[in-house]
Amino acid sequence: MMVSRFLVLLAATSVLAGCKPPPTTAPATDNNSTASADKAAAPGDPIASAESAGPASIAHDAAIVSIDAKGAMTTLREGKNGWTCMPDSPTTPGPDPMCMDGNAMKWAGAWMGHKPPPEGSVGLMYMLEGGTDASNTDPYATAPTAGNDWVKTGPHLMVVGAPSLNANYKGEAKPDTGQPYVMWGGTPYAHLMIPIH
Repeated sequence: MMVSRFLVLLAATSVLAGCKPPPTTAPATDNNSTASADKAAAPGDPIASAESAGPASIAHDAAIVSIDAKGAMTTLREGKNGWTCMPDSPTTPGPDPMCMDGNAMKWAGAWMGHKPPPEGSVGLMYMLEGGTDASNTDPYATAPTAGNDWVKTGPHLMVVGAPSLNANYKGEAKPDTGQPYVMWGGTPYAHLMIPIH
């Protein structure tokens, strides 16, 4: 990535490390919050894992970065198209590789810094392997609890930084993850989750 994008990436990857902590308790077991089976001990090929998060046309030329348990980032492959993909984290209960464009990286940096997201900067994130590691109501939850509405979502696309779009969709605590819904509604980090069937 270019220098300016690298700085954004560095901030945002710290964010992503913070949103994918090791679980301390098992999620509640309902149809929206059941964690997948434990992952195999060997993480496999991190580049293949990262590329699985997005469409091949994007992921093939995206930068690939990984983050260790302390939040240190390693660039596994330089990118050519302004997208960044990350492999699945072996410390989380379900699959969570992701790919994001530059605007989504800026949004993630604002989230991590507890700062307002940039206005008029709509970003896209792909999680084509799905995700199980997030509270639907608390942007800063680090583990599932009885009250923080942990969710499991299948393959999906996220649209961040688009409050006018969010207004057209439900932002329930326990959403139907089979249709578009708003995650973290009522916070500056509300974003649209769009399942891909």
